[in-house]
Amino acid sequence: MWLLAVEAMGAFFLFVFIVWWTMFSGKKPSNKNTKKSDQTKQK
Repeated sequence: MWLLAVEAMGAFFLFVFIVWWTMFSGKKPSNKNTKKSDQTKQK
């Protein structure tokens, strides 16, 4: 019975890790878009 509990906890932590990894591993927002919009405003 304890083996099932350990396996369930392992699966749960693996699931949480995968969700956390996919949430925060996206592309970082770049400043290129803001620089272009600032240059067009000045012209």
